[in-house]
Amino acid sequence: MDNQFQVDMDEFLPLRDVVFNTLRKAILTGQLKPGERLMEVHLANRLGVSRTPIREAIRKLELEGLVVMIPRRGAEVARITEKSLKDVLEVRRALDALSVELACDRISEEDIRRLWDACQEFEKAAKGKDASVIAKADVALHDIIVEATGNQRLMQLVNNLSEQMYRYRFVYIKEENQHDTLVAEHREIYESIAERNKERAARAARIHIDNQEKAVIKQIRLENESRLNKRL
Repeated sequence: MDNQFQVDMDEFLPLRDVVFNTLRKAILTGQLKPGERLMEVHLANRLGVSRTPIREAIRKLELEGLVVMIPRRGAEVARITEKSLKDVLEVRRALDALSVELACDRISEEDIRRLWDACQEFEKAAKGKDASVIAKADVALHDIIVEATGNQRLMQLVNNLSEQMYRYRFVYIKEENQHDTLVAEHREIYESIAERNKERAARAARIHIDNQEKAVIKQIRLENESRLNKRL
């Protein structure tokens, strides 16, 4: 486990929650890789804590589906599978299409300007090649659209999916050859909302998700093939 990550102390949170948030972030950003074993002693030494909060964090991560327990091996980071990807993106595709359609009806002129600024920020981030910065800019852009709907229930549903979505999005964003596509897709979504064209906006939102699905599935298959070849 050579990845570099540190516990991010928060004086307002119990230690077990700090450890949980630290490990969750490491999984979502790929610092702890799919299939990597989570050894309590090693993690406790790494983070400078006892094994108890590590054990509690691993149990919570298992409930979230980010960690699986393997017989005779113990805990390891859950692999990203095609089925889990498709399950999440089927729901997100529908929610994103609904979000942009509602935004076309309800977005204010001020939020249209904020959305344009977010597109510019994403384009700037994409040129910097830092996947964490790009992912943050991507989330910020989509948040503006969802907030513009004014639908609290929709915001809750999107937020509930956001952690799982972040993991798949991060895999996609790490591929530098996808950055130009993402910039173009964001611009298309912005323009369709700015002109309040619901049909164009929904189509752009679906294409945006479809392209992520294709790219991540390709990456999953490459990793599975590589893992299989190592066993031979």
